[in-house]
Amino acid sequence: MSGRWLLILLCVLSWSAARANESPTTPTQIRLASEEWKDYTAADGHGLAWDVLRAVFEPAGVTLQIRMVPYTRSVGLVQRGEVDAWVGSYREEVGGVLYPRWHYDYDHVYALGLASSPAPTAATLGDYRLAWVRGYQYQNYFPNIHRFNEIQRRTGILPMLLYGRADYYIDALTEVDYVLGGAQNPALFRRTHLAELPVFLGFADNPKCRALLTLFDQRMELLVKSGQLRPIFERWKQPYPFEENSTPAVQ
Repeated sequence: MSGRWLLILLCVLSWSAARANESPTTPTQIRLASEEWKDYTAADGHGLAWDVLRAVFEPAGVTLQIRMVPYTRSVGLVQRGEVDAWVGSYREEVGGVLYPRWHYDYDHVYALGLASSPAPTAATLGDYRLAWVRGYQYQNYFPNIHRFNEIQRRTGILPMLLYGRADYYIDALTEVDYVLGGAQNPALFRRTHLAELPVFLGFADNPKCRALLTLFDQRMELLVKSGQLRPIFERWKQPYPFEENSTPAVQ
């Protein structure tokens, strides 16, 4: 091999090695799928979760592209790699996806039932007939649950309780209040606190999303320790889920 070709080969090998050692470039956009929750993930881009996620990603040069779909479809879109992450997942809710260490909020989970019924606890839920929105998988987060009905939409929940087709409806507080807001006589019902469940983004399992997940954890660490997320929760009049000594939900 001539000296000229040897020099060219060495240059190519050096360039390839340098490229291999480079860190992957951070994406400039994250595609997020979410169910529409009032004042949390609205279709027009307003809401607590969107504000939190913008504070996480946009200062790092990553813009949000949002897609509004039913909850179970948002999970499927991530599993197929058609979007990068979905909003509102509980930890290890489904397999084949990636979860960050940091949560971005808590779901304040409540049971809605008749005021005349005994107040349930997380430990006694298994004694009752339950209902929740399809895909929420609450049976994985409370013990001994055997009788539950997954509903497609939140309409019809109050008659279900009134006519004894279920004992309790389980959901986050904001959604329980939304359902209760449709009652002609709210005094007939009672909401009971059950648990605080950390809420995550669920990421697709691919190189782009692994880079986004790493960025998410890095930014959440910074924002929580600096307290920069607190004004967002105050603006939306929601409990602040972090304190100065907060740590990731997953160690």
